[in-house]
This record gives sequence, structure tokens and C-alpha cells, in this order.
Amino acid sequence: MRLQSLAFDRWLEHSFGREVRFQQTPWYFDPDHDWWDPPPMEAVSYLTRLFDDPEPALQGFADSQIAQGLTYLVNTSACGDNRWLCSTDVPVEDRIRCVTSVANLFTKLFEPRCVSSLSHLSEADAGTLNCVCYMWWDVFPSLALSGDPDLPTLHDCALRTMERILHLNSLACQESALHGLGHWQRDYSEKVIRIIDRFCEAHSKADPRLLAYAQSARSGCIL
Repeated sequence: MRLQSLAFDRWLEHSFGREVRFQQTPWYFDPDHDWWDPPPMEAVSYLTRLFDDPEPALQGFADSQIAQGLTYLVNTSACGDNRWLCSTDVPVEDRIRCVTSVANLFTKLFEPRCVSSLSHLSEADAGTLNCVCYMWWDVFPSLALSGDPDLPTLHDCALRTMERILHLNSLACQESALHGLGHWQRDYSEKVIRIIDRFCEAHSKADPRLLAYAQSARSGCIL
């Protein structure tokens, strides 16, 4: 069933209140599953509200359910390709606020909950949220299409948000930001290099493995 109008609390339950099937495909790949398909303005509003203050909204859900729900909503292999954020029907101010609110999601959810582990090294002790954190900017929905006059503004907002996340006191969050910056290096090499150089200068005593990853991201040589 196509769900076009859900109250915020019902939307949270729909997205995060599902059983996590660890050795099976997740529920959103079931051929007969319900899926959330609201107007773009409502989608951006709900996502921004969630990202801005995730802890009250997600209280009572396990980390594994939160990881599954965020994947469902954001990952482009699930619902993340519904073009909510790149819709010009949504005022650019609202789209900017949504992208900016991602920094709060990292500060309030990923920073306290993710373990101090490096996902690009496939460290075995990573928690269930670490993978979602690490892949965030790799699978995040498109912010603007090529003909959108606000594309430069939205992309600059995303890069500034990655830089904010890069300076959090969290190995997992720093790695996530570097991962994202590495993917954006091809199109924004000068900005990415400046961001990463500032980080390395300010964190010269950081984990050497993270600093090595920063140099890989600086040149766009990441997977």
C-alpha cells in the first residue's frame, strides 16, 4: 500500500518499528510491503524534524531498528530515490534546513551511539549504526538535479555540513565525513582539499589510520 499521509508518530512506527531480520532481506524489499510516498514538502519536513532532534523521536527503538529505518528512508536502494530533496516544489530554504539538520543527527545520535571503530577497515567490533553512519553520504539522496538553479547552494551546504561532522569528537563520524568528502572530491576538489587540510592541521595527533584515510579522501581515492 502506498502511504501518502501519515502523522509523524505513525510515520516513526512505520519506519522504525519493524522486526530486524538479521539473516534475511529487510522488510522494505518484500514485494508486498507498504511504502511511504508523501508529497515532497511533507517528506522534507518529517526528515528535518527527525534529524534535528532524533533522540526523543527514536526513544524505545533498538539501534538495529534505527539503522534499518534510516536505511529505508535515506538509502537510494530503498526510499532514498524518491526525489524528495531534489524537488523544486520544496522551497530551497526548507531543503537547506534539511541538509543542515544532518549535522544534528550525527551529533545527537551517531556520535554517542557509534563505537570507536573504522568501517573502511572492516573492523569486527563495529556496532549496528556504524555502517549507516559510514555510508551516509555515499547513499544519501540527490540534493538537486542538473537544471536546478539552487544546486550550487545545496551542494555548498552539504560540504559545510560534512565539515561540521568532521570536527565531532567521534572516530566513526569523522570517518563518515571523510568518506563523503572523498566521493565529492571529483567535482569539488579545491573545497574538499581545503576542508581536509584544515582537519588534518587541527587534528595532527588523531588516529594515524584516520589521517591516512583523510589523505586518500583528499585525492578522491576511496571506495
